[in-house]
Amino acid sequence: MGVTAPITVAIVDDDALVRAGLALILGGAEDISVVAEAANGKEALGLLRKHRVDVVLMDIRMPVMDGLEATAALQAGTDPPAVIVLTTFDADDYIVRALGHGASGFLLKDTPPAQIVDAVRKVAGGDPMLSPSITVQLIRRVTADGNDDRLAAARSRLAALTDREREVAVAVARGESNAEIASALYMSVATVKAHISRIFAKAGVHNRVQIAICVHDAGLV
Repeated sequence: MGVTAPITVAIVDDDALVRAGLALILGGAEDISVVAEAANGKEALGLLRKHRVDVVLMDIRMPVMDGLEATAALQAGTDPPAVIVLTTFDADDYIVRALGHGASGFLLKDTPPAQIVDAVRKVAGGDPMLSPSITVQLIRRVTADGNDDRLAAARSRLAALTDREREVAVAVARGESNAEIASALYMSVATVKAHISRIFAKAGVHNRVQIAICVHDAGLV
């Protein structure tokens, strides 16, 4: 029986104590390996050209290059890592912008250690990291200026989906995990992941939050 490769992680934060704390927390998990650390977005982009990682923990406010610009640059590349943005405040306006740039979710810096480890595992496995209530709050903020152009654009993005893919997209917008979707739609988790990958490609999105925003804009939930 083969050994499963660990989840590789990069930590990007201008506070050395935060980086050390996160490395200590994640280093205690047997299935997670911290392979790179950086003090700003520019340094992170240089490191991540050399180190392919599964997940990046990305601070938002940093000198030289902030987490928003770095996240956008990462997501513009081929096979980008999942990005979890780090913030001090859950009402941070930068969170919405980071999600729009393709981040997979966010963590408050005072999140309990066990939840940080769980979040990294979930995101690496393709599951949503945001709780349904937080997802709804963020989507409301993003779609607050809803108009006919957004409606038309969202429906155009979703037009290529099959009926089954549309069902999965709606379930994602409701904040359901892969396992919950599989149970509700009578399919395997692997099939759900395959559907979500096709939704990403067809709708031109990078993560589940962007699927949710698109579904909300299209008026499907």
